[in-house]
Amino acid sequence: MHGLGLRLNDADGAPRRSIRRRLLALALLPLGCVLPLLLAALAQWGGAYFDRLLVTKVGADLVVADSYYDRVAAGIGASVDGLAGSARLAALLAPPARDGELHDWLNAERLRLKLDFLHLLGPDGCLPAAHRTAPCFAGWPVVDAARGGRSRTDNDVFPAELLAAIDPALARQAAIPLLPTRNATPDARQSEMRGLVLHSAAPVHDRRGRLVGVLAGGVLLNRNLEFVDRLNAIVYPEATLPLGSAGTATLFLGDVRIATNVRLFEGGRAIGTRVSQAVHKAVLERGETWRDRAFVVSDWYFSAYRPLQDSRGERVGMLYVGFLDGPFATAKRQALFAVLLLFGLAMAAAGIFAVFWARRVFRPIERMHATMHAIESGQPAARVGPVDSADEIGELAAHFDRLLERQQAQAADLQRWGESLDHEVGRRTAELQRALADLRATQGKLVMNEKLAAIGQLTAGVAHEINNPIAVIQGNLELARELLGERAGDVEPELRLSLEQVQRIRLIVAKLLQFARPQEYVGYLEPVAPGPLLQDCLLLVGHLLKKGNIAIEQHIDTTRSASCNKNEVQQVIINLMVNAIQAMPDGGVLTLAAADWDEADMPIGLKLSVADTGPGIPPADRERLFEPFFTANKPGGHGLGLWVSRSLVERYDGRISIDDAPGGGARFIVWLRCEPLG
Repeated sequence: MHGLGLRLNDADGAPRRSIRRRLLALALLPLGCVLPLLLAALAQWGGAYFDRLLVTKVGADLVVADSYYDRVAAGIGASVDGLAGSARLAALLAPPARDGELHDWLNAERLRLKLDFLHLLGPDGCLPAAHRTAPCFAGWPVVDAARGGRSRTDNDVFPAELLAAIDPALARQAAIPLLPTRNATPDARQSEMRGLVLHSAAPVHDRRGRLVGVLAGGVLLNRNLEFVDRLNAIVYPEATLPLGSAGTATLFLGDVRIATNVRLFEGGRAIGTRVSQAVHKAVLERGETWRDRAFVVSDWYFSAYRPLQDSRGERVGMLYVGFLDGPFATAKRQALFAVLLLFGLAMAAAGIFAVFWARRVFRPIERMHATMHAIESGQPAARVGPVDSADEIGELAAHFDRLLERQQAQAADLQRWGESLDHEVGRRTAELQRALADLRATQGKLVMNEKLAAIGQLTAGVAHEINNPIAVIQGNLELARELLGERAGDVEPELRLSLEQVQRIRLIVAKLLQFARPQEYVGYLEPVAPGPLLQDCLLLVGHLLKKGNIAIEQHIDTTRSASCNKNEVQQVIINLMVNAIQAMPDGGVLTLAAADWDEADMPIGLKLSVADTGPGIPPADRERLFEPFFTANKPGGHGLGLWVSRSLVERYDGRISIDDAPGGGARFIVWLRCEPLG
C-alpha cells in the first residue's frame, strides 16, 4: 500500500493524480513555462533583431555603392572637363584647322579614359557638318548646361537609334533580351534596346573666352561588367561577409538588370531578368529606397535598392547591392537548435533533482492518501502509523491518526442518531403525503364546483334572455318570407343568412349549456380544413370589416386538417376576429394565417392565428385574459368570449396562446391537433 508505484482511485473509480506528479509538476512548471517563453522570445526578438542588423548593414553597403557610383560619375566629369580646358585641345582648335589630328587625339583620349564615346560638338550642340556621324545632342540637359557655360555630369537613357548613330557596337551592347522572371511586373516587350549612359559635357572656350564648342563623353552601363564587378569588389571585399555569404551588385534600366553579378541557375549572369513588383512600386514608382529581404532571381538576399534619376529628374533605373540570406538563416537555425538542446538538458537535470528531492515529501502523503482510501473501502481501523519525516508532514500524519480515532467514535454516535431520525422522518413524510393528496383532491373539486355553478347561472340567464327574442326574430323572418311570396327571392340570401345566424345563436346557447352539463352533449367531429374555415368566418364578420375600414391579409401555409366540431372552431375564430376588429376602431390590417404544427420533427397538427395592428395587450392583462368575466375595460364586453373559446379548444386537446404581432398589435394562435388525444 505504501509503495512508490501505488495508483489511487476516486470513490467513483476514476483514476486520481498522485501527489508525486503534482510535486514534480510544481518543481518543473517554472522551467517548463519560463524557459519556453524565453526561448520563444529569443527566437522572435533575437531573429528580428538579427534581421534588422542585416538590413542596417545592407543599407550601409548601399551608401558605399552610391558613393562609388558618384565617384565614378565625378571622375568622368572631371576627365571631360579637364580635356575641355586643356592646352592641347586649344592648340588643335587654333587656326589653321587640323581636323585629322583632332579626331585622332579625341580617340586616343577616349581609350585612355575608358570612355565609350568622346565628341567635340559645335556651339549648337551638334557635330560639325563635315564629321557629323550622330544626331544633334542639343536638347539634352547635360549638353545644354555646357552650352550655357557650365559643366554637368548625369545619367540618361539613350534610345537605340542614338546609340547606333554614335557607334553600332554600342547599340549591340545595349540590346538585352528580357528573361521570364517570377513576381515581375507584366511587360509585353521581348527585349530592352535602350542604353543607360553615364555622360558628361563641358564647355570649350577659345583664348578670348568665347564658346567655340562642347566636349561630350560618356560610358554605356549596359553589360558593363567591369564597372559592376568593381563596384561589388569595393562594397564586398573578399572575406568581409561572414558565414560564407556572397555579395552582389546590379545596375537596372527601369526594372531590367543591365549589369549584374547575380547568377542564374545555369551559372550565367542574370542580365535581362527583372525586379519584383513590390520593389518596382516602392523604388521606381514612389521613389523610395528599399532595404529588406527580397527574392532575387533564384534565392533570398538582404537587398537595398535606390532609384537612379536622369538629367530631367525622372526615375529611370536603380542601383542595387545585397548579400545571400541563406548562410545567416542557417546560422540562426543552428543557434536555435543549440538553445533547444541546452533547454532539454536543463529540464532533464531539473527533473532528476526534483524526483529525489520530492521523494521525502510525497511518501508520507501517499501513505495518508492510502489510509483514506482504505477507510472509504470499509476498513475503519486503517491508520497511517509512524513516518520517518520529523517535519510538518510527520506532525500532520500523527494528527491525522488522532482525527481518525475521534471521527470513528463520532461516526458510531451519528449512526445511532441517524437511524432514529430516519424512522421519524419516514413516518412524518408519509403523513404529509397523505394530507397533500387529500388537499389537492379537495381543491380540484372546489374549483370544478365553482366553475359549474358559474356556468349554470350564466346558462340560465342566457337561455332566458336570448332564446325568447331569437324566437321572435326567427318567426318574423319566416313570416316575412311568406308575406313577400315570390318577391322574397330578391332578398332570399339575406333571409337565409339571417336565419343561419339565428340558428348559430341557438347553438352558442346550447354550447353554454354543454359546459354546464357536458354529459348531455356529444360533439360531432369532422375533418376541418383551415382555408374554407377562415373564408366562412370572414363572410360572417364582413359587415364589421366594411364599417371599420379593415384590410385583410391571408397566409395559408398548410394542407392539414383538424378533427373537431366545425361550428365550435368557427365560433372561436369569429370571437378572435371580432376582438381584433374592435381593437382597430380607426382601421388597420387583420392578418389570418394557417401553418403546420410540428414538434421534434413530428407532425402534431396546425396553427390558426389572428393578428391585428391595434395597440396590443399589456403584459399585466395577458395573465387574466382567459379568466371568466374579465373584460380589460372593453366597452360592451362580458368577459366570456375568450374563456369560452379556450374551453372549446381544450376539448380537442389544443390551446390558445397570445404574443405580439410582427407589425405591432396582438396575435392569438389557436393550436389544434390533427386528432384529439382522448
